[in-house]
Amino acid sequence: MNRFLLLALLINFSLSAQTTTNKAEKPFLVFQLFTSQGCSSCPPADALLEKVKKENLNKNVVVLSYHVDYWNYIGWNDPFSSRAFTKVQYAYGKKFKRNRVYTPQLVVNGRDHFVGSNQTRVKKILNKYASSISENTITLDQIKKQNNFLSAAYSINGTLDDKNIVIALVLERKSTFVKKGENRNKEITNSNIVLNQLALPLSSSKGKIKIEIPESYTDESNLRLIAFIQKNNLEITGTTQHQL
Repeated sequence: MNRFLLLALLINFSLSAQTTTNKAEKPFLVFQLFTSQGCSSCPPADALLEKVKKENLNKNVVVLSYHVDYWNYIGWNDPFSSRAFTKVQYAYGKKFKRNRVYTPQLVVNGRDHFVGSNQTRVKKILNKYASSISENTITLDQIKKQNNFLSAAYSINGTLDDKNIVIALVLERKSTFVKKGENRNKEITNSNIVLNQLALPLSSSKGKIKIEIPESYTDESNLRLIAFIQKNNLEITGTTQHQL
């Protein structure tokens, strides 16, 4: 082979490999807030999550609000609460070696956790992860809505070993007037409320997913699809989001 042609091929291969590597080096943050409309200390954390969302619109910062169900007994049945989301929080509790869970709890990238209304910690976390690199990047396309289901194709860069793809359907913003419980007669605004979530083990960098839209939200236009890659130890390695 002509040595100049060989050199050109080697340079092209090097640039191609560099591009592939860079795709999995984009800084990211996933904030998972465990909250409840029945918890009097949660509204400041809900407001802080909304602030983080607004101030980082053009960055790879994703926020999710999981409404747990263990506060419902005190008089207000949180309309977004789910036993499934309580189980997600208990899984983190086991990871962080805690005997009890609490609200508002903010989990960051599946690695850090603290009280969700702590503005100082949130600011430090934003700075801490600003220069971090992700192990994975995700692309969602071919997003289609059919009846009460959303389907999408995904493509992932980076290693897949012992990892899952997690898909969350969220309601971008909703204000609720709370009539009973600790937040009686208050209006609470929640951001990126998780309506449904599913996790699938990864065996290929490309695939398709399908997630159900809860019946009450099939005609809702204020929805967002969020995907993230999560190790079996619950650490998150990459994310993406798509406004519907």
